[in-house]
Amino acid sequence: MLHGHGVYQEEHEAFRRTVRAVVEKEILPHVGRWEEAEEFPRELFARFGELGFLGLKYPEAYGGTDAGVLYEAVLLEELGRCGSGGVSAGLGAQFTISTGPLHLFGTDEQKRRWLAPAIRGEKIGALGITEPDAGSDVAGLRTTARRDGAHYVVNGSKTYITNGVRADFIVLAVKTDPSRGHKGLSMLVVEKDTPGFTVSRKLKKLGWRASDTAELFFEDCRIPAENLLGVEDQGFSQIMGNFQWERLSLALGAVGAMEDMLERVVEHVKSRRAFGQSLSQMQVVRHKLADLFTARECARQLTYHALRLHAAGEWAVAQTSMAKKVATETACRVADECLQLHGGAGYMMEYDIQRHWRDARLGPIGGGASEVMNEIIAKQLGL
Repeated sequence: MLHGHGVYQEEHEAFRRTVRAVVEKEILPHVGRWEEAEEFPRELFARFGELGFLGLKYPEAYGGTDAGVLYEAVLLEELGRCGSGGVSAGLGAQFTISTGPLHLFGTDEQKRRWLAPAIRGEKIGALGITEPDAGSDVAGLRTTARRDGAHYVVNGSKTYITNGVRADFIVLAVKTDPSRGHKGLSMLVVEKDTPGFTVSRKLKKLGWRASDTAELFFEDCRIPAENLLGVEDQGFSQIMGNFQWERLSLALGAVGAMEDMLERVVEHVKSRRAFGQSLSQMQVVRHKLADLFTARECARQLTYHALRLHAAGEWAVAQTSMAKKVATETACRVADECLQLHGGAGYMMEYDIQRHWRDARLGPIGGGASEVMNEIIAKQLGL
């Protein structure tokens, strides 16, 4: 089926074939086992580093390929087809959210220290924003970083942190000036073995089971002041800028996942017989599929529109929020209808559709819930 419709060129499609081959050979055969184990091997980061997949939008000086954001978009879509939301979330967090701030705001020394090894897949990164009492309300964060000579002293906790259990470094959102609301936020890099930093637990989740999601705790952690990213108290705009790509990445992953679900359900309805004919010969089933393919196409075109604007360097907040909301919500609907079309088999763990159904459900919540997207869209409309 045609891809891209004006957003991707032939070289992106060639890259898509490469990624698809890697996913089919090196990920798909193992996802069942990794989901059971609730983790995928750390070596997969190194393998993705070796393939050049972790540095597609980063400069060659730090080991990236500088191929650009559209190549990363292709990678995100294809990972959406890997059959495990957890694997794509864990790998995706490495190149979309944890290394983004380092690339945008880090000094040369910081990039050599954390970005370069992350691009090689030698160091795993995580982004620490969400807290037990503050998710999308970034201005309401309570983790503090108090300056003390050549250090910041960090206290607080974070939750729902993807890759948090095995991260070698956390790009942490902190309040450096608690009296100033969103104007007092900064970003600090905290390394794994810092005294006072503990992973308090690995969280069990409905879906995305192969990804590790952590609750983190910081008690009088002394972080060298040179670990500050960019300028003190400029964290809010740093976080907001990063959210755009995170949200687009979730939309792109949802587009890829829907493609996988629909391909599988078409195979299923063609092979499954009921009342003397294959399911695909029944008008009710054919029309249901026509609806689902149409819904997927709407979500895909909106996502590609936001992607085009983003790739052209536009600050397309409304379109990105719309795409994130529509693509992730449509993926939930498509997963639900595809599960229904599988009948009793859809409810059995041996069929992948149940996992798609569980994994899709995080889409309208993670990276800013649909309700928050609506608020952002309303603001962009001047309401």
